[in-house]
Amino acid sequence: MMFLFTTICFAETHRNLQAVDGDGVGTHPDLQTENKVTVEGIMLNDPLYILAATPDENAPSGPGGMWQIYIQGEGTDYAGTAIWMGQCYDNLWGGNGTYTNAQWLAELYRVNHDPCSGYDFAPGDRVQVTGLLKYYGGKTNINERHDTDPANDFKIELLEAAVGLPEPELITLNDIKDGNDNYIFVQSRDSGCEYYQGRLVRINNVSFVDANGWDKNATLKITNGVKTFDVKLGIGYGIYPGSNNLNDVFDVIGIFNQEDFDMAGYQIWVQNYDGNGKVLTDRRPKPRNIAGDVNNDGIVDFRDFADMAADWLRCALGSGGCN
Repeated sequence: MMFLFTTICFAETHRNLQAVDGDGVGTHPDLQTENKVTVEGIMLNDPLYILAATPDENAPSGPGGMWQIYIQGEGTDYAGTAIWMGQCYDNLWGGNGTYTNAQWLAELYRVNHDPCSGYDFAPGDRVQVTGLLKYYGGKTNINERHDTDPANDFKIELLEAAVGLPEPELITLNDIKDGNDNYIFVQSRDSGCEYYQGRLVRINNVSFVDANGWDKNATLKITNGVKTFDVKLGIGYGIYPGSNNLNDVFDVIGIFNQEDFDMAGYQIWVQNYDGNGKVLTDRRPKPRNIAGDVNNDGIVDFRDFADMAADWLRCALGSGGCN
């Protein structure tokens, strides 16, 4: 049975949430209030492949463990929003409170599971997020405003499982860089970098300016031979020194992101690499957690039974039989 829930609360659009002024600063009115907003959309990433969530309540500076997902709007809601949480707010920009390691693990469980069903969220799920707003890194985020008070918690709820990731939007460097190789910023967000921010995109036929720094969390530049753009590598298991086997010219699929105030710091964030040699992306779906969901589509039905029957008694070690 498909997970499907209806909602009676009003959902804000991602496009309204990400509105900016002429300096690229967020302008949503609830940035300055204690009002929580609700957005809906498709979850784009596995948080384990974006930021390190490992508990560290004694982090000398910075947030300790971190967690983040991106939610992309659908239809005419052309934008996306980052949802972020950190462990040690006392060490972070005047924040308030630190989760102990045990508390942090409990928080991770809470935000990774639907509160009603216990379902473990995965990329491609349609979800609803309700929380407070904070402007950071050139975009309006939903987060706890660096405060561990439970009143500041955001909530994620499942609307429909395994809808599937949106088709990456094909763009070129000419869409996001001008003739002088500077970022294209348009306040209305109808074109340029702001237009694609928070969404899944694809750029074809590029190469690395220098791939020697390939590793987890590395930022590398790609080029079409004339213009350049930053690609941020995630921390997925497929990214490590020596795992780059991409052709000289390849394609990139990732989340269009911004990590700087004002009108700079745009990048494409690739959370993992599956080693295919042609496209810098990860095409392997996260295994779902529904017992019996053999084909990972979020539903237990006769298709799963058929898949299981087709492999009945097959041995992963080959045709010689298993002991």
